[in-house]
Amino acid sequence: MSRPALASSAAVGLPVRPRVVLVTGAARRLGREIALTLAAGGWQVAVHYRGSADDAQQTAADCARLTPGAAAFQADLGDEAAVRALLPQVVAALGQVDAVVNNASTFEHDDAASFSYAALDKHLHGNTGAAILLAQALHQHLRQRAAAGETEARGAVVNLLDQKLWNPNPDFLSYTLSKAALEAAGTLLAQALAPRVRVVGVAPGLTLTSHMLSDAQFQALHTLSPLGRSSTPEDVAATVKFALDNRAITGTTLLVDGGQHLMKFERDFSLM
Repeated sequence: MSRPALASSAAVGLPVRPRVVLVTGAARRLGREIALTLAAGGWQVAVHYRGSADDAQQTAADCARLTPGAAAFQADLGDEAAVRALLPQVVAALGQVDAVVNNASTFEHDDAASFSYAALDKHLHGNTGAAILLAQALHQHLRQRAAAGETEARGAVVNLLDQKLWNPNPDFLSYTLSKAALEAAGTLLAQALAPRVRVVGVAPGLTLTSHMLSDAQFQALHTLSPLGRSSTPEDVAATVKFALDNRAITGTTLLVDGGQHLMKFERDFSLM
Protein backbone atom coordinates (compact mmCIF):
# COMPACT_ATOMS: atom_id res chain seq x y z
CA MET A 1 0.00 0.00 0.00
CA SER A 2 1.47 3.33 -1.01
CA ARG A 3 1.66 6.20 1.45
CA PRO A 4 1.89 9.93 0.80
CA ALA A 5 5.00 11.78 1.82
CA LEU A 6 4.91 12.83 5.45
CA ALA A 7 5.45 16.48 4.54
CA SER A 8 2.52 16.39 2.12
CA SER A 9 0.24 14.84 4.74
CA ALA A 10 1.12 17.53 7.24
CA ALA A 11 0.62 20.26 4.62
CA VAL A 12 -3.00 19.24 4.00
CA GLY A 13 -3.77 18.68 7.67
CA LEU A 14 -3.86 14.88 7.61
CA PRO A 15 -2.59 12.91 10.59
CA VAL A 16 1.13 12.16 10.37
CA ARG A 17 1.98 8.54 11.10
CA PRO A 18 4.75 7.90 13.59
CA ARG A 19 8.04 6.80 12.09
CA VAL A 20 8.60 3.07 12.48
CA VAL A 21 11.89 1.61 13.70
CA LEU A 22 12.93 -2.03 13.88
CA VAL A 23 15.24 -2.66 16.86
CA THR A 24 16.91 -6.07 16.88
CA GLY A 25 17.54 -7.79 20.18
CA ALA A 26 15.12 -5.41 21.87
CA ALA A 27 13.51 -7.73 24.41
CA ARG A 28 15.98 -7.06 27.21
CA ARG A 29 19.00 -5.12 28.40
CA LEU A 30 20.40 -2.47 26.05
CA GLY A 31 17.97 -3.21 23.23
CA ARG A 32 15.02 -2.65 25.56
CA GLU A 33 16.46 0.70 26.68
CA ILE A 34 16.91 1.75 23.04
CA ALA A 35 13.36 0.68 22.19
CA LEU A 36 11.85 2.60 25.12
CA THR A 37 13.89 5.72 24.38
CA LEU A 38 12.78 5.73 20.76
CA ALA A 39 9.16 5.09 21.72
CA ALA A 40 9.34 8.04 24.13
CA GLY A 41 10.62 10.10 21.19
CA GLY A 42 7.58 9.28 19.07
CA TRP A 43 8.84 6.24 17.16
CA GLN A 44 6.61 3.23 16.64
CA VAL A 45 8.85 0.32 17.63
CA ALA A 46 9.09 -3.15 16.12
CA VAL A 47 10.68 -5.22 18.90
CA HIS A 48 12.76 -8.05 17.47
CA TYR A 49 13.68 -11.07 19.57
CA ARG A 50 15.06 -14.54 19.05
CA GLY A 51 13.96 -16.56 22.08
CA SER A 52 12.81 -14.15 24.81
CA ALA A 53 9.17 -14.01 23.76
CA ASP A 54 7.70 -12.95 27.11
CA ASP A 55 10.27 -10.19 27.58
CA ALA A 56 9.72 -9.00 24.01
CA GLN A 57 5.97 -8.80 24.48
CA GLN A 58 6.50 -6.82 27.68
CA THR A 59 8.89 -4.42 25.95
CA ALA A 60 6.41 -3.97 23.09
CA ALA A 61 3.61 -3.28 25.56
CA ASP A 62 5.75 -0.74 27.41
CA CYS A 63 6.67 0.95 24.12
CA ALA A 64 3.03 1.03 23.04
CA ARG A 65 2.14 3.02 26.14
CA LEU A 66 4.55 5.69 24.91
CA THR A 67 3.76 5.55 21.18
CA PRO A 68 0.88 3.22 20.22
CA GLY A 69 1.37 0.42 17.74
CA ALA A 70 4.52 -1.32 18.96
CA ALA A 71 4.70 -5.05 18.27
CA ALA A 72 7.11 -7.96 18.72
CA PHE A 73 8.65 -10.02 15.91
CA GLN A 74 10.65 -13.24 16.20
CA ALA A 75 13.60 -14.19 13.99
CA ASP A 76 16.87 -16.08 14.29
CA LEU A 77 19.42 -13.65 12.85
CA GLY A 78 21.76 -16.53 12.07
CA ASP A 79 19.22 -17.83 9.53
CA GLU A 80 19.40 -15.92 6.24
CA ALA A 81 15.84 -16.77 5.23
CA ALA A 82 14.51 -15.57 8.58
CA VAL A 83 16.43 -12.30 8.29
CA ARG A 84 15.17 -11.69 4.77
CA ALA A 85 11.59 -12.25 5.95
CA LEU A 86 11.85 -9.99 9.02
CA LEU A 87 11.50 -6.48 7.58
CA PRO A 88 8.65 -7.45 5.22
CA GLN A 89 6.84 -8.90 8.26
CA VAL A 90 7.20 -5.58 10.06
CA VAL A 91 5.97 -3.68 7.00
CA ALA A 92 2.95 -5.99 6.71
CA ALA A 93 2.07 -5.44 10.38
CA LEU A 94 2.93 -1.76 10.87
CA GLY A 95 2.60 -0.37 7.34
CA GLN A 96 6.16 0.84 6.83
CA VAL A 97 9.68 0.89 8.25
CA ASP A 98 11.79 4.04 8.41
CA ALA A 99 14.85 2.87 10.33
CA VAL A 100 16.68 -0.20 11.61
CA VAL A 101 18.80 -0.40 14.75
CA ASN A 102 21.08 -3.45 14.61
CA ASN A 103 21.56 -4.04 18.32
CA ALA A 104 21.36 -7.84 18.63
CA SER A 105 24.77 -9.42 18.98
CA THR A 106 26.36 -12.82 19.43
CA PHE A 107 29.14 -12.53 22.01
CA GLU A 108 30.91 -15.82 22.68
CA HIS A 109 34.49 -16.24 23.76
CA ASP A 110 37.26 -17.54 21.56
CA ASP A 111 40.87 -16.55 20.97
CA ALA A 112 43.72 -17.36 18.64
CA ALA A 113 44.13 -20.79 20.24
CA SER A 114 40.46 -21.81 20.14
CA PHE A 115 39.40 -20.09 16.89
CA SER A 116 37.39 -22.17 14.43
CA TYR A 117 35.46 -21.64 11.20
CA ALA A 118 32.29 -22.50 13.09
CA ALA A 119 32.83 -19.76 15.67
CA LEU A 120 33.63 -17.18 13.01
CA ASP A 121 30.64 -18.17 10.88
CA LYS A 122 28.26 -17.88 13.84
CA HIS A 123 29.43 -14.36 14.69
CA LEU A 124 29.62 -13.16 11.09
CA HIS A 125 26.13 -14.43 10.27
CA GLY A 126 24.43 -12.92 13.32
CA ASN A 127 26.49 -9.76 13.85
CA THR A 128 27.48 -8.74 10.33
CA GLY A 129 25.44 -10.49 7.67
CA ALA A 130 22.08 -9.88 9.33
CA ALA A 131 22.79 -6.16 9.68
CA ILE A 132 23.71 -5.89 6.00
CA LEU A 133 20.61 -7.79 4.88
CA LEU A 134 18.36 -5.55 6.98
CA ALA A 135 20.00 -2.44 5.53
CA GLN A 136 19.45 -3.88 2.06
CA ALA A 137 15.80 -4.61 2.85
CA LEU A 138 15.21 -1.11 4.24
CA HIS A 139 16.71 0.44 1.10
CA GLN A 140 14.49 -1.68 -1.15
CA HIS A 141 11.41 -0.80 0.92
CA LEU A 142 12.14 2.93 0.77
CA ARG A 143 12.73 2.77 -2.99
CA GLN A 144 9.33 1.10 -3.38
CA ARG A 145 7.70 3.86 -1.32
CA ALA A 146 9.43 6.51 -3.45
CA ALA A 147 8.27 4.82 -6.64
CA ALA A 148 4.72 4.87 -5.25
CA GLY A 149 4.88 8.64 -4.85
CA GLU A 150 6.47 9.21 -1.45
CA THR A 151 9.31 11.27 -2.86
CA GLU A 152 10.75 12.13 0.57
CA ALA A 153 11.06 8.51 1.68
CA ARG A 154 14.35 8.44 3.56
CA GLY A 155 15.66 6.18 6.29
CA ALA A 156 18.58 5.31 8.51
CA VAL A 157 20.44 2.30 9.88
CA VAL A 158 22.31 2.39 13.18
CA ASN A 159 24.79 -0.41 13.86
CA LEU A 160 25.90 -1.10 17.44
CA LEU A 161 29.66 -1.61 17.48
CA ASP A 162 32.24 -1.71 20.31
CA GLN A 163 34.94 0.61 21.57
CA LYS A 164 37.38 -2.30 21.49
CA LEU A 165 37.67 -1.84 17.71
CA TRP A 166 39.68 1.30 18.55
CA ASN A 167 41.35 -0.31 21.57
CA PRO A 168 42.00 -3.91 20.48
CA ASN A 169 42.83 -6.90 22.62
CA PRO A 170 43.02 -10.55 21.52
CA ASP A 171 40.00 -11.80 23.51
CA PHE A 172 36.71 -12.67 21.80
CA LEU A 173 38.46 -12.98 18.45
CA SER A 174 35.48 -13.97 16.27
CA TYR A 175 33.20 -11.40 17.90
CA THR A 176 35.78 -8.66 17.32
CA LEU A 177 36.27 -9.67 13.70
CA SER A 178 32.51 -9.61 13.12
CA LYS A 179 32.23 -6.11 14.59
CA ALA A 180 35.23 -4.90 12.59
CA ALA A 181 33.55 -6.22 9.46
CA LEU A 182 30.33 -4.44 10.44
CA GLU A 183 32.20 -1.17 10.98
CA ALA A 184 33.71 -1.47 7.48
CA ALA A 185 30.30 -2.39 6.08
CA GLY A 186 28.93 0.83 7.55
CA THR A 187 31.24 2.86 5.33
CA LEU A 188 30.46 0.80 2.24
CA LEU A 189 26.70 0.82 2.83
CA ALA A 190 26.68 4.58 3.50
CA GLN A 191 28.18 4.99 0.02
CA ALA A 192 26.04 2.38 -1.72
CA LEU A 193 22.64 3.24 -0.20
CA ALA A 194 22.85 7.04 -0.31
CA PRO A 195 20.87 9.22 -0.61
CA ARG A 196 17.95 7.01 0.41
CA VAL A 197 19.54 5.47 3.55
CA ARG A 198 22.03 6.86 6.06
CA VAL A 199 24.25 4.42 7.97
CA VAL A 200 25.76 5.30 11.36
CA GLY A 201 27.75 3.29 13.90
CA VAL A 202 27.41 3.69 17.67
CA ALA A 203 30.24 2.17 19.72
CA PRO A 204 29.62 1.86 23.47
CA GLY A 205 32.17 1.11 26.12
CA LEU A 206 31.49 -1.16 29.09
CA THR A 207 27.78 -0.54 29.60
CA LEU A 208 26.15 -3.51 31.33
CA THR A 209 27.46 -6.24 33.55
CA SER A 210 27.36 -9.93 32.65
CA HIS A 211 27.52 -13.34 34.28
CA MET A 212 31.31 -13.08 33.98
CA LEU A 213 31.55 -10.07 36.33
CA SER A 214 30.47 -9.46 39.89
CA ASP A 215 28.73 -6.18 40.67
CA ALA A 216 31.87 -4.92 42.42
CA GLN A 217 34.06 -5.85 39.45
CA PHE A 218 31.68 -4.13 37.04
CA GLN A 219 31.56 -0.94 39.10
CA ALA A 220 35.37 -0.82 39.31
CA LEU A 221 35.83 -1.43 35.57
CA HIS A 222 33.15 1.10 34.69
CA THR A 223 35.29 3.86 36.21
CA LEU A 224 38.30 3.01 34.03
CA SER A 225 38.02 5.84 31.53
CA PRO A 226 39.35 9.38 31.15
CA LEU A 227 35.95 10.70 32.28
CA GLY A 228 35.77 8.40 35.27
CA ARG A 229 32.72 6.59 33.92
CA SER A 230 31.95 4.54 30.85
CA SER A 231 28.64 4.49 29.00
CA THR A 232 25.25 3.77 30.52
CA PRO A 233 22.29 2.28 28.66
CA GLU A 234 20.72 5.74 28.73
CA ASP A 235 23.84 7.25 27.11
CA VAL A 236 23.82 4.70 24.31
CA ALA A 237 20.08 4.93 23.68
CA ALA A 238 20.24 8.74 23.53
CA THR A 239 23.04 8.49 20.96
CA VAL A 240 21.07 6.05 18.82
CA LYS A 241 18.13 8.47 18.85
CA PHE A 242 20.45 11.34 17.91
CA ALA A 243 21.89 9.33 15.02
CA LEU A 244 18.41 8.54 13.72
CA ASP A 245 17.19 12.13 14.04
CA ASN A 246 20.20 13.96 12.60
CA ARG A 247 19.88 13.79 8.82
CA ALA A 248 23.42 15.10 8.20
CA ILE A 249 25.26 12.10 9.69
CA THR A 250 26.28 9.05 7.67
CA GLY A 251 29.30 6.82 7.13
CA THR A 252 30.83 7.42 10.55
CA THR A 253 30.81 6.01 14.09
CA LEU A 254 29.96 7.79 17.33
CA LEU A 255 31.99 6.45 20.25
CA VAL A 256 30.03 6.58 23.51
CA ASP A 257 32.41 5.18 26.09
CA GLY A 258 33.67 7.92 28.42
CA GLY A 259 36.92 7.82 26.44
CA GLN A 260 37.73 4.16 27.13
CA HIS A 261 38.96 3.78 23.55
CA LEU A 262 41.79 6.18 24.47
CA MET A 263 43.15 3.76 27.07
CA LYS A 264 45.00 0.49 26.56
CA PHE A 265 43.45 -2.67 28.00
CA GLU A 266 45.35 -5.94 27.63
CA ARG A 267 42.23 -8.07 28.11
CA ASP A 268 38.54 -7.80 27.45
CA PHE A 269 36.67 -6.22 30.37
CA SER A 270 34.90 -9.49 31.15
CA LEU A 271 38.26 -11.22 31.66
CA MET A 272 40.06 -8.51 33.63
